[in-house]
Amino acid sequence: MLNERSLAANPDCSDCPIRHRAVCARCESDELDRLEQIKYYRRFEAGQSIIWAGDRMDFVGSVVSGIATLSQAMEDGRTQMVGLLLPSDFVGRPGRITAAYDVVATTDLVMCCFRRAPFEEMMSRTPHIAQRLLEMTLDELDAAREWMLVLGRKTAREKIASLLSIIARRDSTLNLRDGRDAKVVFDLPLTREAMADYLGLTLETVSRQISALKKDGVIELEGKRHVTVPDMARLMEEAGDDGDGGMLV
Repeated sequence: MLNERSLAANPDCSDCPIRHRAVCARCESDELDRLEQIKYYRRFEAGQSIIWAGDRMDFVGSVVSGIATLSQAMEDGRTQMVGLLLPSDFVGRPGRITAAYDVVATTDLVMCCFRRAPFEEMMSRTPHIAQRLLEMTLDELDAAREWMLVLGRKTAREKIASLLSIIARRDSTLNLRDGRDAKVVFDLPLTREAMADYLGLTLETVSRQISALKKDGVIELEGKRHVTVPDMARLMEEAGDDGDGGMLV
């Protein structure tokens, strides 16, 4: 079952922080009004399940704030984290009744949800919503291909820097359009253990490489989670990525 708690207030679409990045980015005011009629908000606490693989999905939606993980279980009980959901990322697939992955909030998370059947009907009548969803899906495919490079060819230091770059560019307190060399501050949503699982590294290697990046001034740490990147360009260089990296959008 989907755990939920109602938000105290439902913000208007025009005030939404992901308004120009989400599936509704190209909607006109009348289309936003129709979406308002089928949307609702759900809030999840860190560690709370959003949906389990195989469960019926009666909704689709976008992450408004917070971060979640996508995981898949093997027959012998082992699990593998296969992706991250960051603000503006889309959850669920129109036309697919059941969930393909376990989705778990790693931080407190807010989702803007749409009832699946009405959303699918609106997609059929509003081509640019379907087009925007296709673009987001293709971006996700590019990111998955780039992640294959991260896992298969990059060094442990580059893997850690790549993951930090993704999170910094998508969930920072600074709009990076102001400059790639600007300071970026964010809270790391994953434990060292989760990072090791996601990157195919040992816990010891993750901790050692984070310490090395800190020692070299690439990142600053306050506690274990609060990260400051003094120079994003340098972090991206450490990750082996340039400004056009397909994964770093």
